[in-house]
Amino acid sequence: MNYRSNIHSSANSKGHLTIGGCDAVALAKRFGTPLYVIDEDAVRRACRAYVEEFGARYPNVRVIYASKALMVKAIALLVMEEGLFLDVCSGGELYTAISAGCPADQIYFHGNSKSAAEIAFALSVGVFRFVVDSLDELYVIDRLARSKGLVANVMLRLTPGIEAHTHEYIKTGQIDSKFGIVIPNGDALRAVGIAKRLANVRLTGLHCHIGSQVFEMEPFVDAIDVMMNFAKQAHEATGFIMEELDIGGGLGIRYNSKDDPITARDLAEAVAPALIDAASRHGLPLPSLLLEPGRSIVGEAGTTLYTVNAVKRIEGVRTYVSVDGGMADNPRIALYQAEYEAALANRMAVPGPSSPGSSESWETVSVAGNCCESGDMLVWDVSMPRPEIGDTLAVFCTGAYNYSMASNYNRYPRPAVVLVRDGRADVIVERETYADLTARDSVPVRLRPAATRPAAAELAHRDSAGAQSR
Repeated sequence: MNYRSNIHSSANSKGHLTIGGCDAVALAKRFGTPLYVIDEDAVRRACRAYVEEFGARYPNVRVIYASKALMVKAIALLVMEEGLFLDVCSGGELYTAISAGCPADQIYFHGNSKSAAEIAFALSVGVFRFVVDSLDELYVIDRLARSKGLVANVMLRLTPGIEAHTHEYIKTGQIDSKFGIVIPNGDALRAVGIAKRLANVRLTGLHCHIGSQVFEMEPFVDAIDVMMNFAKQAHEATGFIMEELDIGGGLGIRYNSKDDPITARDLAEAVAPALIDAASRHGLPLPSLLLEPGRSIVGEAGTTLYTVNAVKRIEGVRTYVSVDGGMADNPRIALYQAEYEAALANRMAVPGPSSPGSSESWETVSVAGNCCESGDMLVWDVSMPRPEIGDTLAVFCTGAYNYSMASNYNRYPRPAVVLVRDGRADVIVERETYADLTARDSVPVRLRPAATRPAAAELAHRDSAGAQSR
């Protein structure tokens, strides 16, 4: 019997965890650990759920993948194949999408602090929409578009003043936020008026985002009410007709047994009629409905595999299971106090401790990362068969904001990412090597060991040649 209840967990005849038809232990041996594993079918199912559930309830819907959750070429192409547009929030994410072959006219460019260089790049490739976060940004887009003889399509990101019940660091809808243009103090209305007067931007719609890992529908409905009230006010004051309303993303996922997320269907059933009703009440035309799921597209599709390096049992205190990864490949625990579930991938079929015939001893352990930080913990207090050195440990629901936020802290190379489906595994990001870590390091000559320094005569020759070339 599988000792962990999870829709993505199953055991094969060897008692090993399987993901996308692949033996997780075999994946760990073949590709090494730590290893990010993404279940392709799980990603596709999540995409289709949004497209189908909202499409069945609202006449004009656009689902946009919030790529910051996991932005690599293969994932960008996969979600677009399922009919989603892309949301990028940096020049790097935009470059990744363009270099993968994603059409620029299906890309929304977000970000609260876009540089002039990023804006110019986005204009040059022809992104579909800029989601504008401030008046300063609006002016820069207009100026750069004018210099290129273009008209940029823009949406204004507004802060609706709604606080979702989530971690403080991932709340974004409240007035005191680095994101968006504030509605209550009149800034948003002023921004609409300015956007309508600028010759090289065209204001197509409004955007809001209330936060991440949200488990309630009410804040989304409240946000629609606020945004439609504002759209009516802006129409009366400036003549602006909102073509598009983007309600952002933020649906939570099930990281552990305490989480009870709402589904795409739940959200569609709440949001679609609320928007239809609000448009009717205010006498406004129905806008296109845009939404930006990210975590709920890839989060539960991901599993990270580790190898157990050591088991430290402190009698009467705690058992630490140390693995070969940690906060360098998953900083969310340290940043947000995120909670995960874990299991031994090579012993998934072990009967639970209370199961009849159970002969293997179990214990409650905490999974410790390998970074030189006391705060580098991956999972606290999880029950599993007594772990041993060499076991393959799986941490579930790591598809979102794990690879995206990975670092080289302590000079650990970032893991590989593999995409699995129907028993096939394809590398979509190669594992970094030690050589990759130092490839961009540069040591001044004065710091080099004497044996490796160029001779004084050679240095003098270089200086002379450089002076002549100038």
